[in-house]
Amino acid sequence: MHLDPAQLAALTAILRFGSFEAAAHALAVTPSAISQRLKALEEKVGATLILRAQPCTATPLGARLAKHAQDVALLEAQALGLSESAAHPQRLLSLAVPADSLATWLIPALAAVDGLMFDLRIDDQDNTEEWLRNGAVSAAVTAKARAAPGCDVHVLGHHRYIATASPAFMQRHFPDGVTADALGNAPMLTYSQKDQLQNRWIAENFNEIVHPPSHMVPSTHGFVDAALLGLGWGMNPHSLVEKHLTSGHLIPLIINKPFDVALYWQVARVMVPALAPLSKSIVQTARKSLHRAP
Repeated sequence: MHLDPAQLAALTAILRFGSFEAAAHALAVTPSAISQRLKALEEKVGATLILRAQPCTATPLGARLAKHAQDVALLEAQALGLSESAAHPQRLLSLAVPADSLATWLIPALAAVDGLMFDLRIDDQDNTEEWLRNGAVSAAVTAKARAAPGCDVHVLGHHRYIATASPAFMQRHFPDGVTADALGNAPMLTYSQKDQLQNRWIAENFNEIVHPPSHMVPSTHGFVDAALLGLGWGMNPHSLVEKHLTSGHLIPLIINKPFDVALYWQVARVMVPALAPLSKSIVQTARKSLHRAP
């Protein structure tokens, strides 16, 4: 089946900008033309591709077709050696990345690469690989060393975490030291239901499974603030809490017991040539910023 590039462009523009009107403005056509192109594409594939709402969202097939169109545009630009300019607009790239990487070392790596617009999907580092497996993204920062099907893997380094809490929190909840029993009752910070860092740290250091009461705080910087203000204890990136540890505003729950998470850059093999500059930037930045892999 041949898919019309103009129809695919209409689909991706609707999803990128959220409405038919905004997509029309971006492509310099009328909203009617956008609607007609989408209708023709939906008739060709025999399925609904866009859920009309505010903003418009994709059906599963619509998301796959939009991702295909993005990849084709990137590959064509790379094959033709097109430089990014007014004549050759920037290409959209979907990536799955952990929030903690985004908040610490990843942005400089993205900013160092010209010609790409990033659509970042935030997820736990143990789950970003699923976005690759599902074909929703072209590359991901993940904690999985084994390559997803059809992907290449690059070692990045270890993201170091420290279990931290405020001095007042430590005095209130761990007056006799940090024990498994005390951890079972002390409020804990959790990024999301997928976040297992705190539980993994407890299991590694106490060889027990406990179920503390937990605050759900889906923000990397909010995690630090919550620990500083005594809301709970949590695993914070070392780079974000180093100054607070030095000043004494945060305290490690156990001295010299960091938790290192190995990170990898996985890229869909078909996209490797087109994403070579980005891969180089991410690998170089990560190896400067993260702890060296053993």
